[in-house]
Amino acid sequence: MLFSKRSLALDPEAECERIGSQLAHAVRRTLRKQGIVLGISGGVDSSVVLALSVRALGSERVKALILPEKDSDVESEKLAMELAAQCGVTPVREDLTAALEGFDCYGRRDRAIRRIFPEYDPAAGYKAKITLPPSLLEADTLNVFSVTILEPGGTPHTRPLPPAEFREIVAASNFKQRSRMSMLYHHAELHNFAVAGTANKNEHDLGFFVKYGDGGSDVKPIENLYKTQVYQLAEYLGVPERIRLRPPTSDTYSAPATQEEFFFRLPFETMDLLWWAMENHVPVPQAAAVMHLSEEQVRRVQTDLARKRRATEYLRTQPIGMEQISLLTVTPGGASGESLVN
Repeated sequence: MLFSKRSLALDPEAECERIGSQLAHAVRRTLRKQGIVLGISGGVDSSVVLALSVRALGSERVKALILPEKDSDVESEKLAMELAAQCGVTPVREDLTAALEGFDCYGRRDRAIRRIFPEYDPAAGYKAKITLPPSLLEADTLNVFSVTILEPGGTPHTRPLPPAEFREIVAASNFKQRSRMSMLYHHAELHNFAVAGTANKNEHDLGFFVKYGDGGSDVKPIENLYKTQVYQLAEYLGVPERIRLRPPTSDTYSAPATQEEFFFRLPFETMDLLWWAMENHVPVPQAAAVMHLSEEQVRRVQTDLARKRRATEYLRTQPIGMEQISLLTVTPGGASGESLVN
């Protein structure tokens, strides 16, 4: 198959028309709702979904929520407000800090961090984040997380994150996404609106979302678009340049962390093209030549993409009813196992 750096180029006008038409049909005809609720974060994905929703249904049928908590970057809220004004939408602000404190979100997370860094004290100005090893293009390292704390003066310290503490930090932090989902559905039910998700293909297919958190929605307008394609729509839709040029962040941890260092480990321009090449069975030598990479680098990236997808398949799996599961079977050797019935 022909492969080039233009393989992901879209006709933005046609794509916006296609998504808008399908979005309006899904909300009004399939879901029988009056409009759309979505969370806006000042990021490019939610900006594009807001703009598409307004084009499809009109600003009076779109509710945009800004959902900060005490670890949120203040710049995110400023950008979200700017975008809402441009789209003709008056946003609703719901601060989730108190709800998260009620869940002991921050305390559960901080106790795990202090087992690694006893000096860590958010009240004294310390901040923290978790990250994966740097670029896959440089070294073949596994997806093993580290935790970084920043002293009040900004000096960083990084240590490996043991599995138990990793699970504890992630489980506590996921209260944030699940609390946002709950607030979105509260407002959706107030107005008989549908909740629009903002996940793109990278996030959905590779598992960069929280099940029943930011993965919970009624419609997913950009789920089939690579991140670089979302940027193409953002430019066409007139999303402010400050949003389009801002590095995508997780905006989950108190210390700043880009999506690249937190999960993806590659620039989107590189990852998306190598992923497209893999999905379309482009030979590795051809992909390497087009991308000016070695064949080893291409294989390394594509192996990582496949590994992430396998490891996060459970996030995309619907709840399993017991009628789907066969009875335990015993093999001749005495081992037992389960088989799933389609």
